[in-house]
Amino acid sequence: MEANVRWVALTAVAPIAWGANYYVTHQYLPADQPLYGAALRALPAGLVLLALSRKRPHGVWWGRSALLGLLNTSVFFVLVYAASQLLLTSVASTVMALSPLTMMLIAWPLVAERPSGRRLFGAAVGLGGVCLMLLTGAEEVSLPGLLASAAAMLVSAFGHVLTKRWGAGVDVLASTAWQLTAGGLLLLPAAVVMEGPPPALTATSTLAFGYVSLIATALAFVAWFTGLRHLPAGTVGLIGLLNPVTGALLGTAVGGEVLAAQQWCGLALALAGVVLGHPAGTRDRTDKRPLGQAAPVPASGQDDAVRC
Repeated sequence: MEANVRWVALTAVAPIAWGANYYVTHQYLPADQPLYGAALRALPAGLVLLALSRKRPHGVWWGRSALLGLLNTSVFFVLVYAASQLLLTSVASTVMALSPLTMMLIAWPLVAERPSGRRLFGAAVGLGGVCLMLLTGAEEVSLPGLLASAAAMLVSAFGHVLTKRWGAGVDVLASTAWQLTAGGLLLLPAAVVMEGPPPALTATSTLAFGYVSLIATALAFVAWFTGLRHLPAGTVGLIGLLNPVTGALLGTAVGGEVLAAQQWCGLALALAGVVLGHPAGTRDRTDKRPLGQAAPVPASGQDDAVRC
């Protein structure tokens, strides 16, 4: 199935931005204030998207926005921030490469989406690649960083399953804005209580926060969900492999990180696992509506793939 080159290029903005986010956070943002770091990533992005969507939550979406904001934004962004500071860029991005498979496995008991043998095989291959990446390198891997990265996968997978259950018929841009804004507002008081005054921003850190909020969050989310509207879900998932590739390449080429041969093999296996996890020969339904127009409620078992 041929994909429109224009939509592929736009969708690729998201995983490239997310892969670069690990490097920017690790190199330029304060390491000891993850709550402020997550809040300053989420809230500006949410307010920008809220201004663009010009819609506010209604009915049950007040509560849903708060819960999804807590999972997909507050907790997830804090854990990703901590993992970015504690792990090498290449390692952090490789661990997160398994997030689509993690979501698939969690969706099995929660929404009765049983994974195929092909997807389970892909998960096993990807897990082997991550083990090679983490256990055979010359650099010692931070256990807290590894736990933060794994927890981020679990939290986001659960949040994404809820998003799939609740998202039909709701404007994607608006619901994303609600989640980011709610998550940022939840983070601010926690940051004040636990971390004290906000970080002193230099010109460099201000630009870095601008990148992670406006590019790696607001722009990336819009590009990603626009791709899901115009391309098959399988195509979008394969484009998402640019996330760990970008993180690994930036970590080695710009950050001076050194990967052993076994780690390069682990990265290749992790990517192969994600590729194998996508069923072959499946034609996904695409949505050609303009961004901002709500989708109709799908029939049972026809949820769109979602990833953050």
